[in-house]
Amino acid sequence: MTEEISLRGAELRLSYHGTPVVEDGRITLRPGHVTALVGPNGSGKSTLLRALSRLHRPDGGAVTLGDGTDALALSARDFACRVTLLAQSRPTPGGVCVRDVVGYGRHPYRRRWRAADPDGTAAVERAMELTGVTQMAQRPVDELSGGELQRVWLATCLAQDTGVLLLDEPTTFLDLRYQVELLDLVRDLADEHNVAIGVVLHDLNQAAEIADHVVLLHRGRIRADGPPADVLTEELLTDTYGIRIEVSHDPRTGTVTTRPIGRHSRTVQAAT
Repeated sequence: MTEEISLRGAELRLSYHGTPVVEDGRITLRPGHVTALVGPNGSGKSTLLRALSRLHRPDGGAVTLGDGTDALALSARDFACRVTLLAQSRPTPGGVCVRDVVGYGRHPYRRRWRAADPDGTAAVERAMELTGVTQMAQRPVDELSGGELQRVWLATCLAQDTGVLLLDEPTTFLDLRYQVELLDLVRDLADEHNVAIGVVLHDLNQAAEIADHVVLLHRGRIRADGPPADVLTEELLTDTYGIRIEVSHDPRTGTVTTRPIGRHSRTVQAAT
């Protein structure tokens, strides 16, 4: 069972080689909630997520855990027991089977002089089952497709068994079925295991479907944040993305659906 943990970034200033990328980044990931970061390419979504995971050191501001602990002051091992990140890409190890790669997620629990990890086997098996990779447990990861490998890396994150899970474009390489199943799993982790989840998504409809809270970034600043229906509006999205985006609401569920309108978009003609 994961420990109940929240993660907060406040007044974050982030840059690359002196060039500002994010200004006044503010985000809070709460247990049992899914927070989706959306926005055009280059808006700072992934950089903000990397700052929360300590992979991008802020020029200013703070990253703290729910009890006020400075996340940057923790040891790498202690932080990894609380927060994990599924990055956009990872190097693929050669000649290593799926089960062993998933086992990498247990590294924070294996102390230098005590290799034993009593909970490790069960955590690895559970992570593989949740991500649908159990049947390929003995296959070398360098023989997998991009979608299969993405699920293996997600299983590695789940085996780490943290209270905060950060996902950077997790549906990349996945076909439609596994996109849906992965997003269902994200929702289950929040609802059933009280995990605090932050996820970068390009698909606005996916964000509307699974997120409790949406953060819309544009040119390195947070343009809006709040419930999906409050953030994913025609006015905000059209202005932010520079293309007309229609928004509709399901009257039964209240779910937002977005539709970008290009020059060749088909329009529905009224029946005569």
